[in-house]
Amino acid sequence: MHTLVERILAGDRRAVARAISYIEDDHPEKKEILQDVFPYTGKAFLVGITGSPGAGKSSFVDKLIGYLRKQSLTVGIIAVDPTSPFTGGAILGDRIRMQDHFLDEGVFIRSMGTRGSLGGLARSTKEAVRILDAYGKDVIIIETVGVGQSELDIMNIADSTAVVLNPGGGDTVQAFKAGIMEIADLFILNKADLPGTEKLFREVEQMLDLVKHNAPWRPPIVKTITLQNKGIAEAWQAFLDHNEYLKESGEWEKRRASHLKEEVAEIVEHEVHRLVVTNLRGEAYKETMEQVARREVNPYEVADRLLRQLVKEK
Repeated sequence: MHTLVERILAGDRRAVARAISYIEDDHPEKKEILQDVFPYTGKAFLVGITGSPGAGKSSFVDKLIGYLRKQSLTVGIIAVDPTSPFTGGAILGDRIRMQDHFLDEGVFIRSMGTRGSLGGLARSTKEAVRILDAYGKDVIIIETVGVGQSELDIMNIADSTAVVLNPGGGDTVQAFKAGIMEIADLFILNKADLPGTEKLFREVEQMLDLVKHNAPWRPPIVKTITLQNKGIAEAWQAFLDHNEYLKESGEWEKRRASHLKEEVAEIVEHEVHRLVVTNLRGEAYKETMEQVARREVNPYEVADRLLRQLVKEK
């Protein structure tokens, strides 16, 4: 077993941080770490939090962490921040908002950049969640960048996903068209003290009537006011109710199995991409790529040649 994994299982916080850094940097030992850690995962409750920018996701997560700690639950947080276009690193706004929890040994917070992932959730995010799971966190919260078609990937990692909305969030109908209905297991109406809250509540109810009226689980709508710490307990109970529904219906096992199958495909895709890029940047294809740049050969011909070569080698 890799020494970092041994330290993670022993509760070494620094080993967790290093392992996640290895994952982000695609360290040569990353695969060994993930293989060794896998048998010790699958116990944590994975909670997804998404919503449009400005909805108050980070404020809600901050209050939820405090509530969970009062319930004697340990918490891991992966805040998926937009990747800086200049440095490639995560913009650490979410960590600043959650700074009150940094000295709490029962809480582990990590910001990670999207790194151009089409789903907004980098593959490394899923792997970091696995490290926190093995570390023994009871609840792992994944907060995503925002909402849109690209955010639907959260369905492939979280057990339960909450969509955070607020009365000033713009055209709700347009937001639902982006696919929110498909990912929401519950809705959080944050900033519920603002005008327009009841109108937003009715709009969400109407959308649920249209889209999920035949579904066995109807996503509840919970009103919260994070500045006043109101509605947090009710929101957590909604998560627990959904988790109970998943397990009683057998859907929990189906979701976990589906997530793992998706991950196999993602790992294969990543490895193939790495092989392709390595070959195209190598000396063997240097002249060929120059020919492509001079338009002497077309990209499709070169791509077919490389694919045939990779298949033959494997």
